[in-house]
Amino acid sequence: MKIVIAQMKHETNTYSPVPTPLARFALGGEVPPEGREAYAAYKGTGSAIGAFIDLAESAGAQIEIPIAASAWPSGLVENGAYEFIAQRICDAVSKGCDAVLLDLHGAMVTQTYDDGEGELLRRLRAINKTVPIGVALDMHTNFYPAIAEHATAIAGYQTYPHIDMYETGQRAGRAILALLAGKARPAMAWGNRPMLPHVMRQGSDDSPNRELQARCREMERDGALCASVFVGFPNADIANAGLSAVVVTDGDAALARRWCDELLEMAWKARADFVYRIEPLAESLRRASTLADANDGKSGPVMLLDHYDNCASGGTMDTMTVLGAMLDAGLDDAAAFAIFDPQAVQQMIAAGVGSTVTLSLGGKLDMPAIGEKGRPRTVTGRVRLVCDGVFRNYGPMARGETNHMGPTAVLDTGKVEIVVISNHVEPHDLAAFTAVGIDPARKRYVMLKSRIHWRAGLRPLARAVVECAGTGVCTSDYGKLAFKKLRRPIYPLDRI
Repeated sequence: MKIVIAQMKHETNTYSPVPTPLARFALGGEVPPEGREAYAAYKGTGSAIGAFIDLAESAGAQIEIPIAASAWPSGLVENGAYEFIAQRICDAVSKGCDAVLLDLHGAMVTQTYDDGEGELLRRLRAINKTVPIGVALDMHTNFYPAIAEHATAIAGYQTYPHIDMYETGQRAGRAILALLAGKARPAMAWGNRPMLPHVMRQGSDDSPNRELQARCREMERDGALCASVFVGFPNADIANAGLSAVVVTDGDAALARRWCDELLEMAWKARADFVYRIEPLAESLRRASTLADANDGKSGPVMLLDHYDNCASGGTMDTMTVLGAMLDAGLDDAAAFAIFDPQAVQQMIAAGVGSTVTLSLGGKLDMPAIGEKGRPRTVTGRVRLVCDGVFRNYGPMARGETNHMGPTAVLDTGKVEIVVISNHVEPHDLAAFTAVGIDPARKRYVMLKSRIHWRAGLRPLARAVVECAGTGVCTSDYGKLAFKKLRRPIYPLDRI
């Protein structure tokens, strides 16, 4: 038995000015890993492709990994990058196989295709009309009909932060292996609702998504092969952005349809609870100071979330609004992760560790899609550390996977230690801080350019959490997003 296993993952923010060439999908190199290199990169990790490898090996299958391509979210995927990745996968399937297991995202938009995953699956079906195809998808999938039409079994993450990527790969892969063994006949139903949940209200340990994902797990305990609710990714101007659901049963199409509709109705009834209420930044900082000063016996930092500029949602990661407000307010004993500014990093490297430098920090990238110019800030501090920026996640999210921040430096202003990086990496793992010699648990304040994922590895440290509305293409203010392709009417943009 031969199984083709591949990865093609990107969450596309169509408002982001950050380009997405092929090199962005590489693990610190020029092209994504293939074959044995891909196997070594993901074997033993908490990823969906890692689960596929384990399942295939347990089944005694011959494995071919034509490519493992994953990139931090950014703007439209360049056509050359998409064609390179897709062609590798298509070529492998064209040589013949018994099954295909794909670790995809579900919200890839290219310069040509609004549904990058559906286009890949369409091409694979043109090559082989009957080969079973199992697909693992991110919870932020913007689902299109072609995905369901051409896949055999689909499973989506049931946690946000995504700490069940491996388990999702198992769910999708086991359905395909059961089919190959003659023990299951996957039957699938999907649907969506005209609603665009705010990302800041999508956490799976928060209501209403908590209840939706719990119901998915109940359905699987009751016999569904896979049950998934996709909350969708709203920072993408495409027709099908928003919430959807997929249920796969063992041969019972009517039951799949009934369960899928139940999930969609649950979500629709709770639609108002998916709306995020924005707090003014000045008020957020005042509240943070009060929380830090409270004599409540708690330890750990107050986490300040710069959630408008999260690179895991396509942010530039270089806006200075929240960090600037912290500096203006005089917040002391703080750490900030991170500012993307390769130019500033090189200036600090040239100056050397221990030197005092004055930098034009951040604000290098304009954001024309939301009408914002980049606004650098002059910052003076001591270069405390320089490193290569490579670290391996502790987990639970993306356990064992390697991150490449590129050349990295820490600028200490005397009150705030600012991590400055050359490649986009979101701080969802404690290793991001230990790699640069910072113990966040001992800080009074920690600023994170993160929305929800920070909870995976850092929430146990937090004394309190304050969400800060700054500047960026990950804005929770839908009024800043010029939707042109999005299907209308849709809640909460329209009265429904």
